[in-house]
Amino acid sequence: MTAAHYAWLANLTLALHVLLVAFVAFMVPLAWLGRRRKWAWTGNRWLRGIHLLLIAFIAVQTWLGQVCPLTVWELWFRRQAGQEGYDKPFIQHWLERALYHSWPGWVFVAIYSGFFGLVVLTLWVAPVRWRVKSSAP
Repeated sequence: MTAAHYAWLANLTLALHVLLVAFVAFMVPLAWLGRRRKWAWTGNRWLRGIHLLLIAFIAVQTWLGQVCPLTVWELWFRRQAGQEGYDKPFIQHWLERALYHSWPGWVFVAIYSGFFGLVVLTLWVAPVRWRVKSSAP
């Protein structure tokens, strides 16, 4: 593969990472709003289950001091393309760039852990539909 292929794969991995971050971040307010507006899709068990598993995985990774696999893959692709990578995990890198502030790792552990708690609370406030409604008369 050429450097251009690796650069393309790095950018694709970055795009996937951004989409997953957006999904994890925005699913909570959407679930709360969906409960209020009676949007059935926000109670979908698969959607909410994947959401819970993702944030649980993210929280456990931070507790263990591990870097997200998507960050690892993106950095590997960038190195193969001859590009520089990040010197910190993905979210920390972009938050620091956005806020011009360097936070210690424990802050991200607290943020992810708190967000995991919020997702669990959301399962209680905006419950998941476990049963599929039957269309039979």
